[in-house]
Amino acid sequence: MTRTVTVESMDELTPTVKQFRLVATDGEVFEFDPGQHTQIHFTQDGEDSEDGEEVVRPYTATNRPGTEQLTLAIRRYDDGTASVWMHDRERGDEIELEDLDGNLYLRDADEDVVFLSTGTGITPMIAMLKQYVDEGTGHAHFLYGEKTQEDIIYRETLDQLEAENENLTVTYSLSDEKWDGLTGHVQEHAPEVVDNLEERNIYVCGVPQMVVDTKELLDDEGVPEDHVFSEGWEGDDVSEE
Repeated sequence: MTRTVTVESMDELTPTVKQFRLVATDGEVFEFDPGQHTQIHFTQDGEDSEDGEEVVRPYTATNRPGTEQLTLAIRRYDDGTASVWMHDRERGDEIELEDLDGNLYLRDADEDVVFLSTGTGITPMIAMLKQYVDEGTGHAHFLYGEKTQEDIIYRETLDQLEAENENLTVTYSLSDEKWDGLTGHVQEHAPEVVDNLEERNIYVCGVPQMVVDTKELLDDEGVPEDHVFSEGWEGDDVSEE
């Protein structure tokens, strides 16, 4: 079952990523745990025709629950179906989406945590981080990997949150640009930059291979399996490639 939302606004976050602010047409508030995702539904030709093939794609809300609005940050891929369709939307367009669900949500705001992501995998992390800085009593280390500085999503938000919260540390790593910060795969830096890594709850999101590699690295570092949280389908996805 889906709900109808209207595109209220669109903002360019990076050269390839737009943030969409969507408002429920029925006025009902969205209730969910920060970090959970919705599913967008549309026909591939963009029209309501019997010949159109339905496309369903998941996207994570980056805002807090309890309002009639959702914000989604979506990167456009030239060969993508859903991302191209979404980037072609205009203010006032209507979109069908499902209620939010999923396995990524904050388990315990009193525990020290790590939010570890790459690319648009940042979307559930930024939502959980907003919850954590409001409710958390421990320390959060936010690790984020991108290709270049230009590609970093929500950098201004992250830098501001770090400046305002003594219990938050933000670490970036770039894979395609030389700079003053860390370079290479961000997960590989976790053992060296995160204190008491094996004692924290760790949330991971990115492309499936990154999630699988990160879980293996954390296991080698002695992090208990029940301290690591992801959507949970990544291993099956990688094994099918």
